[in-house]
Amino acid sequence: MPEHTVAVNRRARHDYAIEQTLEAGLVLTGTEIKSIRAGRVNLAEAYARIERGEAWLIGAHIAPYEQGNRNNHEPTRTRKLLLHRDQIAELVGRTQAKGQTLVPLRLYLRDGRAKLELGLARGKKTHDKRRTIAERDMRRELERQTKARIKL
Repeated sequence: MPEHTVAVNRRARHDYAIEQTLEAGLVLTGTEIKSIRAGRVNLAEAYARIERGEAWLIGAHIAPYEQGNRNNHEPTRTRKLLLHRDQIAELVGRTQAKGQTLVPLRLYLRDGRAKLELGLARGKKTHDKRRTIAERDMRRELERQTKARIKL
């Protein structure tokens, strides 16, 4: 069964320079996975943190399931991430020593299970953001010119 991307955090690649990515599972309730399958997820304000040897996803908004009853989940609750112990140990060292942060990049379904792509990132300064935008615009203009030449 192929992957199905449910949500993408577009702000992450704009605000951060992603240096490494890794995959983590999520501990979810029944109504949360149903809401994820319906595509009702927002990762814009989310981030990940490691506390007491465990990884946590904080601030991700998974909308309450519409057909849920009074046992429906809290939309922005803190959710546990499933990572191997050695991955957590490496992330602790990299986030504390080098001033990097863990940012969720996308949430997707693989084999019926929700997975989160995390990025080990360093924050961009304003001039870095401008440079990225300028490079993207130059690349687009170059593509337009090459397409115009091909048509002639």
